[in-house]
Amino acid sequence: MLSAVIVGAGFSGLCAGIQLRRLGITDFVILEKADRVGGTWRENTYPGAACDVPSHLYSYSFEPNPSWSRAYGGQAEILAYLEHCADKYGLRGHLKFGQKVEEARFDEGSGSWHVKTSGGEHIEARALMLGNGALHIPSLPDIPGLASFEGTTFHSAQWNHDYELAGKRVAVIGTGASAIQFVPQIQAKVDRLDVYQRTAPWVVPKRDRVMSGAERWLFEHVPATHWLRRTGLYWLMESRVVGFAYAPKVNEMIERIVRRYISTQVKDPELRAKVTPNYRFGCKRVLISNDWYPALQQDNVDVITDPIAAITPRGVRTKAGVERPVDALILGTGFRVTDYLSSVKIVGADGVELNDAWRSSLRNYLGITVSGFPNLFLLMGPNTGLGHNSMIFMIEAQSRYAANAVALMQEQNLASIDVRPSVEQAFKTELAARMKNTVWATGCQSWYQTPDGEVFLWPAATFDYWWRTRRVELSDFEQVALAPARARRAA
Repeated sequence: MLSAVIVGAGFSGLCAGIQLRRLGITDFVILEKADRVGGTWRENTYPGAACDVPSHLYSYSFEPNPSWSRAYGGQAEILAYLEHCADKYGLRGHLKFGQKVEEARFDEGSGSWHVKTSGGEHIEARALMLGNGALHIPSLPDIPGLASFEGTTFHSAQWNHDYELAGKRVAVIGTGASAIQFVPQIQAKVDRLDVYQRTAPWVVPKRDRVMSGAERWLFEHVPATHWLRRTGLYWLMESRVVGFAYAPKVNEMIERIVRRYISTQVKDPELRAKVTPNYRFGCKRVLISNDWYPALQQDNVDVITDPIAAITPRGVRTKAGVERPVDALILGTGFRVTDYLSSVKIVGADGVELNDAWRSSLRNYLGITVSGFPNLFLLMGPNTGLGHNSMIFMIEAQSRYAANAVALMQEQNLASIDVRPSVEQAFKTELAARMKNTVWATGCQSWYQTPDGEVFLWPAATFDYWWRTRRVELSDFEQVALAPARARRAA
């Protein structure tokens, strides 16, 4: 029996493996459905794909990268960073590619998880760590006639690089984080670009630039300079939590500034009205771009806010009855964030499946454990997403907590630990109370929410989360000791 099975080889899964190895635990595997590491940054290869968190903060604290070429890293550079981390921290021997996890079932008798994969693997392990992330199942819009379209259709996360966009009439559905990156990249190539928008995003300038050779030299040879930059970026972004989670009225001043910015960027009053949001700043994900508004004002671009009635074999028809013929549909409609585990059958104690347990509420403790699912540790689980800072900070905290739990179980000769229902409920009650005072509870609909309106972000400062996860309190868990024979073998 292994100590752990880790699912996914993106930032979360690799970090969990690194934390286990740091604790001297080496009997684990990392199961990856694809043929290489990278997670989100392997999957999303659309033109202009980049991170909206500064590079020097969007990286592991224990593995600074002094060589970032830009202030905001692009997809290829981030993917190369993850490949580097897999090599440097000795994870290659733990990786099993082409192994999509289909089922994981907890055996109460042995206190272990039995994991089955599409590649025929059947693995038994004490702990199951889910690092498969939320940005990997494309969300396809429920539009009548979508399947009838006779042209080319693809989602931005499944970009068709073989399809030549030059000279084509293209419709983009959605104006979220992906669309604001790829639309400016394809605008000059296509003959006509129809951008279908349901809700205007808040878009602020992207303070991106090339990192100079002198800066990169300093970061490599004088590590304190890199630390100062990273620390400064962290606190700059963390300061935004005041307006997001504690005093949303602070954002009203920011709204006025951003509205003025939009008015200077978009001269046409009709277009300006279309791209100006009608909800509180921060309620949906705030996007950053320097070329979104300029792209929308080009002669070959139309922003269409009339709702889509149907997709026809040759184009898009809106509710006003106007049909616009196109050659290609690009779906920039995001991901099924709340269903990110829906493709995996996870069966806990008493035969309860996680997908069923979560139908009414994404209940959890610290976004890491779920009552009734012993030895299961979620990475980037519900209520750990952020609207203001780097998720890598949260991933490190979660991975450290999960790895420490596995080590603690070994030290204490425990077969399983299961978070107490009372602890889980107290956590849920606390978060619900906190969420009422945040900007995310001001009335908009976003991917931060479940279909019934429950917001699953972390409604506080990230250092608060770090403090809570700095150690595992066994008193929070129901514990089952190893049988004497197994305890001797484990020792």
